[in-house]
Amino acid sequence: MDSFIPKHGGYHNLQSYKKSVIVYDGTVYFCQRFFRKPDRTIDQMVQAARSGKQNIIEGSMASATSKETELKLTNVARASLEELLEDYRDFLRTRKYAEWDLEHPYTKRLRELNRVPEGNYETFRRGIENENPEICANVMIGLIKVTTYLLSKQLKNLEQEFLKEGGLRERMSKARIEVRNKNNKDRKD
Repeated sequence: MDSFIPKHGGYHNLQSYKKSVIVYDGTVYFCQRFFRKPDRTIDQMVQAARSGKQNIIEGSMASATSKETELKLTNVARASLEELLEDYRDFLRTRKYAEWDLEHPYTKRLRELNRVPEGNYETFRRGIENENPEICANVMIGLIKVTTYLLSKQLKNLEQEFLKEGGLRERMSKARIEVRNKNNKDRKD
């Protein structure tokens, strides 16, 4: 064992993080376009989108010393995005727009775009910045659903990692025992 502190960070490589950046940028654009200051909805939506993205980062960095914190923050990210999802649904409902179902042609197109390797804001720009507010909101809803799905998978993987590898205290104890055993062996030799 070289170190009991595992590799950590690397959030830039997580698909959940990459999608959360698109969700954040899209939400900032959406709020600037469809709400007028001093509407509190702007702050609520932007902060929920930011919280989703930032908690992925913080959880990834905290993973070095606390799997529990990583799990909690990843779940906070998911919860923040669920809150944001409801804000977009409220937008549609209060303006008498429809939320797309799974069979809607644009939903199918959105699924195709979500499969684009290294997709970014540009991949979704036509939908996010569409003239039709119903399309904009539904594209954002689709992106949030994908991101929360990815976070749910990430949580399951983190749980399995913890069960397999344990936490920091277990690794610290194991490392200390290994050093003690090595020192005892060296004294006997």
